[in-house]
Amino acid sequence: MCPVNLNPVPLKMKWLLKYFRNPIGHGLSLALILMLSSCGETDQTEAEINKVAIDLQISRFDQEFANADAADIPGLKATYPYLFPEQFPDSVWVAKLTDTIQVELSEEVEKAFGNFKAEAADLESLFKHIKYYFPDTKIPHVVTLTSDVRYENRIILTDSLLLIGLDNYLGEDHHFYEGMQRYIAASLNKEFLISDVASAFAKKVLSYPRNRTLLSRMVYYGKELYLKDKLIPSATDAQKIGYSQEQMDWAKANEEQMWTYFVERELLYSTDTGLDRKFLDPAPFTKFGLELDNESPPRLGRYMGWQIVRAFMEKNETDLQQLLEMSADEILKQSNYKPKR
Repeated sequence: MCPVNLNPVPLKMKWLLKYFRNPIGHGLSLALILMLSSCGETDQTEAEINKVAIDLQISRFDQEFANADAADIPGLKATYPYLFPEQFPDSVWVAKLTDTIQVELSEEVEKAFGNFKAEAADLESLFKHIKYYFPDTKIPHVVTLTSDVRYENRIILTDSLLLIGLDNYLGEDHHFYEGMQRYIAASLNKEFLISDVASAFAKKVLSYPRNRTLLSRMVYYGKELYLKDKLIPSATDAQKIGYSQEQMDWAKANEEQMWTYFVERELLYSTDTGLDRKFLDPAPFTKFGLELDNESPPRLGRYMGWQIVRAFMEKNETDLQQLLEMSADEILKQSNYKPKR
């Protein structure tokens, strides 16, 4: 984390040399100088991103449908044809207007999101960052809706549309999510909404690895999470990976032990696809086969891949586009990754 902005522009080499000559008198270590320089560059980049002009259109279909009557259905179909499959007659949609579950869904979404102002600001920031790093990206039309809690498709991103099922972000203890496995319900929180959109974009610019090793897939997810470092820098690490803060703290505290586990068991270059279920896929916890499993967060292989990519980017002058094309093996070798003790 950067300190208070003491210097809004990158530090000059002459300034650095001045302090190196008398480091004790000035009380600045090399590490602090480099941190200040990095933060100055970050501040400058964010200032440039804030100037990026985008035209972000957000339509609240969920509100429009909730406030509609039968006479409004033809107009809604004309405006949002992709939300009204042709095989269903208008009578289906008219009936849905007064369906008890649909009405309650709309009411609960309204309670949770209201005017959507905060989320709209976050989406605008996200797409400014996307446009800055990926200039050829077209800004999609954002449409919010209710989806009967189809959480597996809570975010749908195409070249021209971003559909957000707001009923999938009402909080893990909401009664709509009763009966779900707890690790699934825990992800249905509005604090993860922007992170989920960033993930949807990352999947459009990342190619799933053809290499069959566990390391290749760890680094694939590590790249996705590193993209979030750049695209949603104000989000917490926990929000980026979909953890609670307690889970995030556990991962950081046990990073060295986890890395030792992967190395000593020679798992990094294993092509056993069963390892995905243990270390990468959504689950209640990560399956090390140890007594501590029930205490561990899920998907810790992704967390480890993230730290490898971060270590690589800290040590190498590589832009995002180059990073996305690099092999996992090359990234690991050049990262000189060593877990924090």
